[in-house]
Amino acid sequence: MRLAANQALAGLTVDHCVQPLAGRRKRLLIADMDSTIIGCECLDELAEFAGVKAAVSEITERAMRGELEFEGALRERVAMLAGLDLSALKACYEQRVRLNPGARTLVTTMAAHGARCLLVSGGFTYFTSRVAAAAGFHEDRANRLIEAGGALTGAVADPILGREAKLSALAEESQRLGLDLSESVAIGDGANDLAMIEAAGLGIAYRAKPLVAARAAARIDHAELTALLYFQGYRIEDFAGN
Repeated sequence: MRLAANQALAGLTVDHCVQPLAGRRKRLLIADMDSTIIGCECLDELAEFAGVKAAVSEITERAMRGELEFEGALRERVAMLAGLDLSALKACYEQRVRLNPGARTLVTTMAAHGARCLLVSGGFTYFTSRVAAAAGFHEDRANRLIEAGGALTGAVADPILGREAKLSALAEESQRLGLDLSESVAIGDGANDLAMIEAAGLGIAYRAKPLVAARAAARIDHAELTALLYFQGYRIEDFAGN
């Protein structure tokens, strides 16, 4: 049925999701942050303040395509930020970070209907804490930049939160809530999101890299993030604020 739908809609600017009617409304949302809930890669934007955006962005792109091991790529990029004044984090967040269309509606609607919403990022706590609050997530998890003397040291605290940690967050939160993995939805765009996307009851590739788009159960390539609500059977009158 999924193949038939893909063939029927090929070439059209339509997002669709073929799944059983029963159980499609999920009780746990696990979401990536960079280029999913927000419209940029925070590390790349922060690198511009350090004058190294081109070099960092090239590594980011390769890592998100699955061509580089995430942990090593993260450490390499963060090392390029050594000596960057902490004021750049505040400027980066205020000037560059914006929620993607539909992000807050997605999160607050699912939360209002009893779902647990968790932001899990290979980025940094400085940004996830603020994005989580802005979008309405219950909790956020990410990596921590190490600082000293009012500047970044170029190091990131262990352990690194990457692909396996995202998968673990899905499993741990499901177990804590007494949920089966089939009751969860995970959404992301890069290779480090793929394990949680494939393990979740509904895995969504959001404007994703080819590797992720090819292996996810469903994709959002055209619509805003509220498409994920429609996939679960929500109607517009169910949306938070309506």
